[in-house]
Amino acid sequence: MRSEGSVARVTEIVADSTKSFEDAVMTGFKRASKTLRGITGVRIKDQYAQVQEGEILRFRVTLDIIFVLEG
Repeated sequence: MRSEGSVARVTEIVADSTKSFEDAVMTGFKRASKTLRGITGVRIKDQYAQVQEGEILRFRVTLDIIFVLEG
């Protein structure tokens, strides 16, 4: 007897924003949504802020995008 199930894949992406970590996450998710179908989750793996002269210039996140493979 053969069981049916789904198989997921994880793709790592890096996204950034000059506004906030949340905006960087949304930027990465929206971009991934343009080319990946069946996204079921997003995991924030890492966060980094670029600082210059006491000011945060850029917020950067590393994301795992989880999606179900078709077929």
